[in-house]
Amino acid sequence: MDARLPAIAQQLLLIERELRALGWWMTMPPSDEALASQQPFCVDTLPFEAWLQWVFLLRMKALVESAGPLPRASGIRFMAEEVYRGREAEVQALLVVLGEFDQLIGGA
Repeated sequence: MDARLPAIAQQLLLIERELRALGWWMTMPPSDEALASQQPFCVDTLPFEAWLQWVFLLRMKALVESAGPLPRASGIRFMAEEVYRGREAEVQALLVVLGEFDQLIGGA
């Protein structure tokens, strides 16, 4: 088992907490069509925060729960910085927890 799994599980909870704090947590999932996008981050069908909740968090939680192989690298903070350019003050806490996630993944 990867020794980082508990820390990564905790980091995923922190990401969820920040999405909730920002008021971006959705109670209803996007349509199957929106989730089936072939574009990276579903940029053509979902706002980034919806992708974080319904794709990223769900996939990462499944990997952690199954003790599956983790990605070798993550640049999720970089993507968030691009998406929220000009709104950094509003999303600072989210950027921090995403950056910490990137560091955990990169620490293999």
